[in-house]
Amino acid sequence: MIRRWSIPVTIITMVFGSMLAAGTASASAVSHHPSTTAVRPGGAEHAFKPGGLMHRVTGAGREETRGGRTTVESTNWSGYAVTGSNGAFTSVSASWTQPTATCSSSSSGGRHGRSSDEYAAFWVGLDGYSSDSVEQTGTDSDCDGTTPDYYGWYEMYPADPVYFTNTVKPGDSISASVTFSGTDTYTLVLTDHTQDWTQTITKNQSGLDRSSAEVITEAPSSSSGVLPLADFGTVNYTASTDNGSSMGTQSPTAIVMVDNSGQDKDSTSSMSSSGAFSNTWIRSS
Repeated sequence: MIRRWSIPVTIITMVFGSMLAAGTASASAVSHHPSTTAVRPGGAEHAFKPGGLMHRVTGAGREETRGGRTTVESTNWSGYAVTGSNGAFTSVSASWTQPTATCSSSSSGGRHGRSSDEYAAFWVGLDGYSSDSVEQTGTDSDCDGTTPDYYGWYEMYPADPVYFTNTVKPGDSISASVTFSGTDTYTLVLTDHTQDWTQTITKNQSGLDRSSAEVITEAPSSSSGVLPLADFGTVNYTASTDNGSSMGTQSPTAIVMVDNSGQDKDSTSSMSSSGAFSNTWIRSS
């Protein structure tokens, strides 16, 4: 009896094992990368993008001289950009300390009341200043009501953003870079040195301008327009570089974020020769 049933049992075991392996392989084939997600941590916001093109004031943007530096106003960007002809930039990088989001639906934001949901993104990227794409990676300090959300992401705008599931906390030491190689390859790297993780993303895309490089604090946008800027306090950027050289030695253009009335939503400090500067929150919208 034992000999009679040994072969069928063996066959059944092999068949079951093969079916299980096939099912596992099939599941693996359709599963997503375990450290990324298409859904913004903290909840969905329709057509939400933590990064994107610079929104200029009055079309071409209002340019002026503030404190001896060329300054441009934007309704969603602040920070610094260097510009040039198409193909001028192959890399950009910077470091910052992840800001704390102060979230209170009842507090006052400058001349305007605070919104319950507010957002602030910090990133480095190529393009977006005067082109229709942005290759970028960074972090957010958002407010879902009174609850802060912190996370990292990358975006090849206008494609949708992709979010990292790795832990990000206020006070973390962050560094980011975007690098282009001669084979139409973009390498986007985001590192949280405090939490000890690095995300490296490689994307192949041709025909992008590479006419600017920037280090930016942004009020993200959704399908309804620019969203309220979360109270991030002050974010300090260091070692802002492009093409391997400090932005501080290249007379970069300062960008100041303003509301629809032209009032500053945050401030942009001067940039040192080593590429250090700061943005400080003033109002949400």
